[in-house]
Amino acid sequence: MAIGPNVYDAEPIPDSARTEIEHLLNSGDLFRYTASADSPVSLLEQEFAKRLGARYAVAVSSCSAALFLSLKALGLPRDARVLIPGFTFAAVPSSVLHADCIPVLCEVGDNYRIDMVDFEARLKDVQAVIISHMRGHTSDMDSIMALCNQRDIPVIEDAAHSLGTTWHGKNIGTLGKIGCFSFQSYKMLNAGEGGILITDDEEIFARAVIMSGAYEHNWKKHGHLLNSFTRWQNKLPLYNQRLSNLSAALVRAQIPELARRVRDGRANHDYVAAHLNQCAHLHVPEALAPEERAPDSLQFNLAAFSEAETLAFQAAARANGVPVQVFGLSTDNARAFWNWQFIGEIPDLPKTRAMLMKACDIRLPARLTRAELDFISEALLSAVDEVKTARRATG
Repeated sequence: MAIGPNVYDAEPIPDSARTEIEHLLNSGDLFRYTASADSPVSLLEQEFAKRLGARYAVAVSSCSAALFLSLKALGLPRDARVLIPGFTFAAVPSSVLHADCIPVLCEVGDNYRIDMVDFEARLKDVQAVIISHMRGHTSDMDSIMALCNQRDIPVIEDAAHSLGTTWHGKNIGTLGKIGCFSFQSYKMLNAGEGGILITDDEEIFARAVIMSGAYEHNWKKHGHLLNSFTRWQNKLPLYNQRLSNLSAALVRAQIPELARRVRDGRANHDYVAAHLNQCAHLHVPEALAPEERAPDSLQFNLAAFSEAETLAFQAAARANGVPVQVFGLSTDNARAFWNWQFIGEIPDLPKTRAMLMKACDIRLPARLTRAELDFISEALLSAVDEVKTARRATG
């Protein structure tokens, strides 16, 4: 079995984090509200909001927590229906359930983006929408926002995979009412775990701050929105989903690296995609016209492959040194909607199911070299040749 590039390790944490981390270790001052002002978490919120072009940010323990708090901050009634894509991570429907709401799934097409006909058809009786830019693929946000604005339906962007992506030049996460991002290790900014939500809405911000765990008067360390904070103090539950100062220090040190990671990640993706698209049996969908992506992974579809051939392709690619995940070919893949048994009745989404049975996924971090990209491309193309040659020989 060949040994391919290591695509799972994250980039090293920049040396600039060491001074702040050493200070935190010496002081033991890891709680965001201990300092009177300018804790690492507070500074991260200010810097992140400015970087994205939002008025407010609340750093929390995960992107899942950000999604949950976003739904709670909207003040939705119990059993509100929340429309989500059929292609997303299990944490998204889980967040909907945690918020005492009901997930409603819509179809996703072969290009990994929301099927707009099905989306519009399912908007009836929906109180909120979560748009997952899954694996960094942006759906038609012009149409989505127009349809939701016409119906006064708030849109939450699950931008866990899309930090640095733009739509018509505007940062993903700032198109809807709220944007949610992840700091998990496989994301552009790595704290191991963590997340953040951004919004321009003062009331949503105040509610999210208090529910995130700003008990008593700790909300004062989020700014001077006196009326909004005092309106909600003691009236909202505390879910205690705060980010620690140590995690914030790790993320802040990486923000200056973001532009380089986005640039290199896009170049790596496009380089490998160009190679794969030369093969008739592999197809990497194009980005939509308004979208400038910031990918750190690559997805492609297998064309004219039976399920047996798809399994054989997976095995051949792994033997060639490149593990490939096919979203639908696993009994426990958290991105296959039929594995979300916790939501109750599983909907019938034939388009999404068909896509997931042929959609392949590989990590493609920005740090990879051109030689490593060539290795990956050749391993995948060779795996196709092996499978199709074997079929011709036996059939």
